[in-house]
Amino acid sequence: MLEICKSVENSLNCEGLKTEFVADVVSCVQDTSVVSQNESELIYNTIYEIQNRIDELNSEIDKLTNHADGIDYIIAVASGVICGFVDVLFVSDLSFEKANEWGDSKVNDFVLKIAKKQGYEGDDLSDAVRFLENKYPIAADKATNAFGGGLQHHLRDFSHHPTPIGLFFSLLTQFTKCVYGTNTAGFFQVYKLKPEDLVLIGRNLQEKLLFGVVHWFFHMVSDMAGSSGSIAAGKTGTGLPGPLVSLLKEISSLPFFKKLNKDGYKEFSVWISKLFNGTLLGEHDENGKLLKPVKFDLRTEIGLLPQLGKQAIPIIINECVVRGFYFIRHFSAELKANDVKNLNELKRLEWAKILPFNNRTIVRMLTISLGTFVTIDLADAAIESAIKSGGFATGFAKNMIVKVNFVGIGRFSIAVFSDVKMGLRRNHKVIEVINLLNEQISCYNATSAITLKSLLDLLESSKARLDESRHRIQDKQTRAIDSIRQTNELLEENQKDLEELL
Repeated sequence: MLEICKSVENSLNCEGLKTEFVADVVSCVQDTSVVSQNESELIYNTIYEIQNRIDELNSEIDKLTNHADGIDYIIAVASGVICGFVDVLFVSDLSFEKANEWGDSKVNDFVLKIAKKQGYEGDDLSDAVRFLENKYPIAADKATNAFGGGLQHHLRDFSHHPTPIGLFFSLLTQFTKCVYGTNTAGFFQVYKLKPEDLVLIGRNLQEKLLFGVVHWFFHMVSDMAGSSGSIAAGKTGTGLPGPLVSLLKEISSLPFFKKLNKDGYKEFSVWISKLFNGTLLGEHDENGKLLKPVKFDLRTEIGLLPQLGKQAIPIIINECVVRGFYFIRHFSAELKANDVKNLNELKRLEWAKILPFNNRTIVRMLTISLGTFVTIDLADAAIESAIKSGGFATGFAKNMIVKVNFVGIGRFSIAVFSDVKMGLRRNHKVIEVINLLNEQISCYNATSAITLKSLLDLLESSKARLDESRHRIQDKQTRAIDSIRQTNELLEENQKDLEELL
């Protein structure tokens, strides 16, 4: 009977094998899920961060994308045409003579004012200039002859330029004992001061700063109105080159400008000298002989500022028209899109899409309107100049210069630069988005790989456990069969014993 109970127990163990196998598989799945879940969380966090960056870039790309349509272009062109005709009909030509007269008056008043603050007592301009020249001499005046004498050294000597670059060369003279500028042919020149001319070179840092900065500033003030001798003789004097002419002269000394005339002088440098001296813009007869020089110095540049202010009027009108149209149109579109019916609902509007600033659509509209304006302005200037000059090239160039709206050309150049810059920035950000999308795809591939690996590991583990279970089942089956055989044998023996007893 004991053996029969054991065989039944083995059979019961075989019956419970299914429950044991299922428990093993569940345990394996749980272990694998814990590992893959940790890895997936890290990857999904990365995907989330990448998506946030992509959303930011897409918002920036939208601002850098031109969304102008046909109506926007029509308004831009129309504004350019209207402002072009305003410029042609109501903005007067530039007058270098009037600019020189107005600038001369302002400079003379300024020089007298500064001289009085420095101790000068009187109202005579020549005496005021002489007072400042004597009180604030500079070392560069010792090299006057080396840079073309009294008529040319203000242009050729860079330390006589009333600009930050002029200040730099003034200080450089203090530390190197040399004066810098260009020679007669327009090539860069370094003149070393003689020992007897070093009295205005500072012996220490404080003196160098005093001579190189303070003396330089007040000496520039004295030279603005010309020399005291020229003023006393009733002449305007040489004066100083303005910031524009100073910059052009400094640039002309660079090795980049190599073209020479028949005398071996740099053509660009000669052109600047003629501009400064008054022979370029002056009045000429039919044979080209100079009748009246018109200097283009600091006084002229100062005098042109009010005239350039008048040129800015049609440009301001154009800005108002284009930006105003953009605002009204996009404001109406936002009101309709958000179904705004009262003032309290205005907060739902996306003002970044309404304001006419910092987006490529408004920049493109301004570029088109300003391009139209400049085209009309240049066409009018060219036609009138050709008629007035009678076909002479020199007269055509002079008449053309005074009729061109330089403020419009400058604003158009800025608009084109901004448009191109926005396009380049947009391309850069698009490439960045593409790279981020590739990274995002790689992350998704990684999650797929982790999931696949987990499944493969689960299958491998399940296969191993199935093999183990199969062997255990086979073993239990074998033992069960043996138990049954033994039971049958015992039954047969018991039957025989019963038969013998009977």
